[in-house]
Amino acid sequence: MKRLAIPLAIALALPPGVAVADSCWRETCNLATLKPVFARLDAARERTPGARPVHIVQIGDSHTAGDVLTGAWRDLLQARYGNGGRGVLAAGRPWDGYITHGVTATMSPGWRVAASFGKGSDNVAVPLGLSSYSLTSLQPGATIGLTTDSPTMDFDRFVLCAMAGPNDAAVTVRMDGTDQRIALDAPVPTARCTMIRSAMPQSSVTVTAGDRPATITSWATFRDQGGVALSNLGVVGAQLRHFGRTDDAVIAEELRAYAPDLIVLAFGTNEGFSPHLDPREYETSLRGQIDRIRTLAPGVPLLLLGAPDALTRNQALKTNAEGALLGCPDAVTPPLIAPPALGRIRGIQREVARDLGIAFWDWQAAMGGPCAARAWTNTVPPMMRPDHVHFRWPGGQALAARLQADLDAAMSE
Repeated sequence: MKRLAIPLAIALALPPGVAVADSCWRETCNLATLKPVFARLDAARERTPGARPVHIVQIGDSHTAGDVLTGAWRDLLQARYGNGGRGVLAAGRPWDGYITHGVTATMSPGWRVAASFGKGSDNVAVPLGLSSYSLTSLQPGATIGLTTDSPTMDFDRFVLCAMAGPNDAAVTVRMDGTDQRIALDAPVPTARCTMIRSAMPQSSVTVTAGDRPATITSWATFRDQGGVALSNLGVVGAQLRHFGRTDDAVIAEELRAYAPDLIVLAFGTNEGFSPHLDPREYETSLRGQIDRIRTLAPGVPLLLLGAPDALTRNQALKTNAEGALLGCPDAVTPPLIAPPALGRIRGIQREVARDLGIAFWDWQAAMGGPCAARAWTNTVPPMMRPDHVHFRWPGGQALAARLQADLDAAMSE
């Protein structure tokens, strides 16, 4: 599907006083800040045994949780540079319908889920890390497991991140046919990530709870042969402010263990569909979380994805923010509209990226501009779901190809 031919100033809804020549009001912005990632990718082609893969971590909402764009991007990168493993995941199966392309996750009864948003978010005392979920064992012998769906996802490095403390908790990790007990004792509560390596690629791992309650914040599988691992850490329905409910100390320990080469932020749709948007409050949250990530992951490049084009027939969202209402006429009543807040979110994201000097990719522009969601929903096969918000696999493949093409162009400059 070709991008729609529309004037750039219209497509990006330029604010007063901003010229088209301003580089941050094009489809991409500050991609030169990703040069360290590009250099790592170039080296990853060698697929050297024992070499740590390039690790991309995307944090976001249901678009990330559904692993459509990220899954297609992972496939593309691993086909080109090599498979570095599945990367970081929320442990177990923390919600109904949990999707884990490339691996199959299992979870027995006997676990309590804590989350930054939605089911489990009332467990506010449980620390949360990058995945925005934690599991706490409620009975001895409770298990969680991962099995690769094909040999290409087999791994030789497993990482388990959990909370240690004074209650003498422990878990047992079974991998490579052997059991390893991981003690989680510490004088005071602290985050602890444990790495287990295998001389041969493994296809499964099981974690079993001991006699005392243990809290697991995330886990990961990697294949150290160069290549790429792309971790998708998303929460359905979440906004960026919900990521603020995670714990700095846990995230700092996980970042140390997982060593990302690029962090991608992909929020905005749920903010744009909220009943009312306070633009100043959102901008403050966005700047604050970017500053927080920069502090916790010094020197790691950031890529901010602008909210994708999305539409609704909910006429109550016509006035959820100041700004012109965009209608997308079709044959169905009530008509499709783009909530004004969604456009405001996109503009704030772009302006913050410009001000803070971080990379930005305009997801809506990559789709073709305003009202593109209508065309993407009506393609054969459809690239978006009938809600005009979420993507199907063909849409994810198209988006991944366009994102990578823009990164390739920046890489060659």
